[in-house]
Amino acid sequence: MEKRTLFLILLILGTAFWGISFSVTKLAIGQSQPLLFLFYRFFLATMVLSAIFWKHVKKLNLAAIKTGTGLAIPLVLGIYLQTLGITHTSASQCSFVAGITVVMIPVIKLIIYRKSTSLKIWLAAFTALIGLFVISINDHLRIGTGDLYTIVGAFCFAIYLIQIEKESKAGDIVPTIVPMFGTCAILTFLLAAFQNDTVWIPQQQTFWIGIIFCALFSTAYMYTISNIAQKYISAERVSIIYLFEPVFGAFAAHFILGEEITSRLIMGGGLIFLATLISELNWRIPSQPAILGLLKGKKG
Repeated sequence: MEKRTLFLILLILGTAFWGISFSVTKLAIGQSQPLLFLFYRFFLATMVLSAIFWKHVKKLNLAAIKTGTGLAIPLVLGIYLQTLGITHTSASQCSFVAGITVVMIPVIKLIIYRKSTSLKIWLAAFTALIGLFVISINDHLRIGTGDLYTIVGAFCFAIYLIQIEKESKAGDIVPTIVPMFGTCAILTFLLAAFQNDTVWIPQQQTFWIGIIFCALFSTAYMYTISNIAQKYISAERVSIIYLFEPVFGAFAAHFILGEEITSRLIMGGGLIFLATLISELNWRIPSQPAILGLLKGKKG
């Protein structure tokens, strides 16, 4: 099995973990302490990854630390804003709206880096955008507070994915993984420390179960796999693969939180799944000379 196919499968498995994590996070934090939850999540992930990548930790240099710190900033902002979004809307809707990253990446690349992408990626991105519109716009044609938090978080996450693609193409990105999560833990600790109402040792069992699940599976596993995968798969394609996440998220929210799977979720989810297929199918529009040659062949 070639590496690209292997990482494609591992990424899809990771999107299942991410989809489940929306419900687990909502159950764990309720309406409070999202920063504390993120601090423990990043701290545990850093400890686990330090053990796994110990040989890289022993050889840490200033360049890896600087790169990891630069990656951590948009990642923390993205995850924090999406965590806030969960406290203001349903877990299933939040997971779908988070998928707007797929549209933002080619737009950001075009505007900032003057780098265009293929027609099928644009087609996939806007098909996904229509799906997200179906899901997130309410009956009064307004976007809720939770959706706004999630959309801004998706923008930060798009910046993070573009940076990851750039760094992974420039060299080995594995040495930056532990510094990145270590920086995330430090930033969320400092932000939580500035909150007067922070209860550092919550008593709810669901809080700690959520920490363990999110730290091990949706943080340590998924971000490590996705960072390495971008050496073989572009940021646009990775973001479209991530659109499996809301599908898993909707079903997880139904079974864990009892949220209803609405017709809008099904319609929007179908469009998002179609976008994934469009991005991954090997198709191209034949050139005019090729079409004329084919027609001449048939006439002969």
